[in-house]
Amino acid sequence: MGVLSAEFVLSLREEYLMRKKRMIIAFVLMASGAIVLFAKDVIEEIVAIVNDDVITLSQYKEQHDLLYQMLKSQTEGEEFEKQYTTIRKEILDNMITDLLLLQLAKEKGANVGEQVKMTIENIKKENNIESDEVLKREMERQGVDFNQWVKQMEENYLKQSVIFSEVDRSIVIDDSEIVNYYKLHPEEFTEPVEFKLRAIYLSSDEGKSEEEIEAKKKEISEKISAGEDLAALAGVYSEGPARESQGDLGSFKKGDLERSLEQAVEKLKVGEISPWLKAKNGWYLLRLEEKKESRLKPFEDVKKDVEEKLFREIKQKKLNEFLKKLRERSYIKILRPNPLNF
Repeated sequence: MGVLSAEFVLSLREEYLMRKKRMIIAFVLMASGAIVLFAKDVIEEIVAIVNDDVITLSQYKEQHDLLYQMLKSQTEGEEFEKQYTTIRKEILDNMITDLLLLQLAKEKGANVGEQVKMTIENIKKENNIESDEVLKREMERQGVDFNQWVKQMEENYLKQSVIFSEVDRSIVIDDSEIVNYYKLHPEEFTEPVEFKLRAIYLSSDEGKSEEEIEAKKKEISEKISAGEDLAALAGVYSEGPARESQGDLGSFKKGDLERSLEQAVEKLKVGEISPWLKAKNGWYLLRLEEKKESRLKPFEDVKKDVEEKLFREIKQKKLNEFLKKLRERSYIKILRPNPLNF
C-alpha cells in the first residue's frame, strides 16, 4: 500500500469532523423537541412523546386549525371566544388520549375494515352514488380528501372498539336501579303544564303614539264586550303573523312564556280572556284555548330513557377511570405544553 498524502489525510479528518458536527446538531435538536429531515430540508418539532409514537407540531396545528374552523362556522363573538379558549386547552390532551387508544387497538389486533366498508356503501346508497370513484370525485369537489376521510373514519372506529371492549361491555344495569332512579327523580319525568293560546297583538314600535295604541285597545275591548269573537277580531286587528292565523299562537309549556304573560295565563280558565298585558315588544289580549295539567309520565314510557341515562353516567365514570390507568402505565412526555405559544 502506498503512503497516503497529507492532503488526503487532512480531507478525511475534515469529513469526519463535519459528520460528527452534524450528528451533534441532530442530537441537540432532537433533545429539544425537533427532528431534522435533511432530505426535505424541513425541521419538524416534536410536541409530545407517547410510548413509541410522537405528536408533531404540524399534526397539532392541523388539529387546531380544523377545530378552529368548525367552531368559527357555528359560533361567533363572545360565545366563540369562550368555547375556543376551552377547546384550545384540551387539544393536546385529547390528541394524546386518541393516540393511546389507537396504540391499544393495534396491540389488540382490532380490525374495523368491514365497518369502514359498510359505512362507505351506506353513504353511496343513500346518495345514489354508484362507485367509490364517483364518491371520491364528489368529495374532492367539496374540498374533502377521500383517503384522509377514510383514515379518520377507520381511526374513530378503532377507538370506539377499544372503548367498547374495555368499558361498555363491563356495564350492567339492573331493573331495580332503573326503578329507583325513576322514583327518586320524578321532576325529570314530569310534563309541565301546557297552555294553548290565541291572542290579539299590538306592537308598541316607535312609530305609534301611546294615544293611538290606547284608542285601538279600547276599540277592540268594546267589540269583545259586545260579543264579537276574538279569533275574528285578531284577523282584523292583530299585527304580525298572528293576523294570518287569526291569533293562534300555538301551545306553550310552563316556563316558555314571558313571565308577565305566564302569570296572567295561569289565572285564566279555558275560554277566558285576559286584560291587556304589556310585554317587551307590545300589548297582548290572550284567550286560553286549552290547558293540559302537569303529569308524571308512566314508568314504562320512560324506562328506556332512564336506562340510557344511567348507562351514559356509568360509562363516563368508567371511561375516565380506564383512561387514567391507561395513561399511568404509558410513557408520556410533553415537550411543548403550549405548542402555538398562545
